Amino acid sequence: MEQQNPQKVENMNGWRLFQGIEQNNLPVMLGCLGYRMERYKKGDFISMEGEHLENIGLVVKGSVDMIKEDFWGNKTILMRMRQGSVFGETFICGTETLATVSFCAVSDTEVLFLPFRRVMHTCTNACAFHHKLIENMVQLIADKNLELMRKVEVVTKKTLREKILAYLSQQAQLEGGSYFEIPLGRIELAEYLCADRSSLTRELNAMKEEGILDYDRNMFRLL
Repeated sequence: MEQQNPQKVENMNGWRLFQGIEQNNLPVMLGCLGYRMERYKKGDFISMEGEHLENIGLVVKGSVDMIKEDFWGNKTILMRMRQGSVFGETFICGTETLATVSFCAVSDTEVLFLPFRRVMHTCTNACAFHHKLIENMVQLIADKNLELMRKVEVVTKKTLREKILAYLSQQAQLEGGSYFEIPLGRIELAEYLCADRSSLTRELNAMKEEGILDYDRNMFRLL
């Protein structure tokens, strides 16, 4: 992990966390909150399960996986956060302050960290854009809960085929069509579905032969 010196923040006002906040107000607001930028290489852990978190992370570049490992080291991907997504907020705003998951850089990644307590409590200046930031943060937390509910819907299916179809159905609905690209490779998809990779590959091949779906790498089409 490489720590960055504070730098001018550009082109972030279109992101969900900063929606409704003018670009020229962002440096002022972030300076008031006290942010820091850090870089991570692919595979680096940003934080580990059991750590006490005080800052929320905003993915500036790359992507971050929220992962859970059991006693034997088996890994499950709970969620993938891409550019503009926030992570870590669940363990800071709740009563459980120790993280029960780990966050890992999927690729070379840049993260902007903000102290959550400062984000959720207006400063003495009572800036209008800070109130908008709080509103955006609450909406993002709600959306994160909905995404986790979609994950529960998938993994609670009884068979691997049902899990695959539930996941692909969600992706098709999100993309608004039967032809779409999924954000996960085969290993990552197996971890997301809590399945063995070879079993996943066999099931996908069988579903393709049966005319249920077609795919090429990460591009899928539901038939």
